[in-house]
Amino acid sequence: MFKQQPLTFREDRTFTITQFTDLHWIDGRKEDQQTLRLMEEVLDAEQPDLVVFTGDVIYTGPVSEGEHHCEEPLQAFREAVQAAESRQIPWAVVFGNHDTETLITRQELMNSVLTYPYSVTQPGPAELSGVGNYRLPLSGRDGKTAASLYFFDSGSRSTVAQIPGYDWIHHDQIGWYTEQSRNEQRELPALAFFHIPLPEYQYVWERATCYGNKHENVCCAHVNSGLFAAMVEMGDVVGTFCGHDHINDYWGELHGIRLCYGRATGYNTYGKEGFHRGARMIRLREGERTFETWLRLADGTVIRDQPEHSPTL
Repeated sequence: MFKQQPLTFREDRTFTITQFTDLHWIDGRKEDQQTLRLMEEVLDAEQPDLVVFTGDVIYTGPVSEGEHHCEEPLQAFREAVQAAESRQIPWAVVFGNHDTETLITRQELMNSVLTYPYSVTQPGPAELSGVGNYRLPLSGRDGKTAASLYFFDSGSRSTVAQIPGYDWIHHDQIGWYTEQSRNEQRELPALAFFHIPLPEYQYVWERATCYGNKHENVCCAHVNSGLFAAMVEMGDVVGTFCGHDHINDYWGELHGIRLCYGRATGYNTYGKEGFHRGARMIRLREGERTFETWLRLADGTVIRDQPEHSPTL
């Protein structure tokens, strides 16, 4: 059986990640095939070292009257990740609120993910909230850890009766992150991936210069559980990446951390006229505490400089 090799910076000191988000794959219908073509074209053009799916890879929720819903979630997921898997590109996933809405549990989906030859996803500690809280080290050319990638399960809906809306990254998950970070060298850069944006995504849009588009509300939890504060205190994370809000794609820097939305990838869900589907690209360089990021869209357009937005408060 194929054994996945450790993730390693290239000889030119780069490590490139493609972020796909909100595919909302259902059953291979026409819109799903559009999504597949987009992913194939992005991967063939960019040749990344890692693909990260930041949630809602499949859609198992309710559909409009007369529409077919997802009946085979494991098959849908297999089709959704085939662009990366068939190209033998390592890939990782965090789950979103729609991946396991019905028909399948997070644990069942994770058990399937772990069987893919090119998946580097890990289930994470069983005692933590959610499924799939894990850290992937990136090795430098000397074989030692040169950077870290953190993955968090941001849950689905709030489980606290008096708090409506979306879930949040919980205290035990944050404790796990700080412990992991404490065991690493603080000067090494880290990136973090999750599905539902943190409340700070709204704050940075209001208070700092941002780059990109905000066409809908930041649909975060109604409580702030403190993950961002923990990242500021630990000092390792230089960028975070989420999805969830399909027609937001901006990024802004707050207290030394760049909060980035991906670019929604899937055609089987809502969008906005003229706002093309695509992917966010991320490039780390060994020895540097920063990263480059750009968008690649369905029509082949590469956007390196997104429109500037001045703070409103």
